Amino acid sequence: MEINATLIGQLLTFTVLVWFTLKYVWPPITKALQERSEKIASGLDAAFRAKEELQLAEQEACKIISHAKEQASQLIEQANKRAGQILEESRNAANETSKQILKQAHDQIQTQVVQIKEALRQQLAALAVAGANKILKRQLDVSTQMDLLNEFVAEI
Repeated sequence: MEINATLIGQLLTFTVLVWFTLKYVWPPITKALQERSEKIASGLDAAFRAKEELQLAEQEACKIISHAKEQASQLIEQANKRAGQILEESRNAANETSKQILKQAHDQIQTQVVQIKEALRQQLAALAVAGANKILKRQLDVSTQMDLLNEFVAEI
């Protein structure tokens, strides 16, 4: 193998090219690769944190949903109890009202009965007085009195 000027020129050119590449080309490439590597690592880290946060959020959502279901069932239970109470109160009020109405009707009937009896007594007294007047005007004999009593009974 012969070492000649061409080989030394090529070696010198290669050395300058390596030095130039290491000095000016290689640092921006390694810097870009380092930045890209950091971005990928931070992206993966963010994705991992987001996944954990999503799991925590899902667990919290499940807790909130179960708590909301419990509250809803309690509200429904309370509403059913209140509906039963209102129904019972309504029944009691209706029973009291019906008792009052029946008592008032009974009192009215009793008042009307008393009024009717009083009216009948007055009519009977008037008839008795009228009958007595007729008997007194004609006190003749027993047959006349019997006729007047029969007439009086027919009027009643």
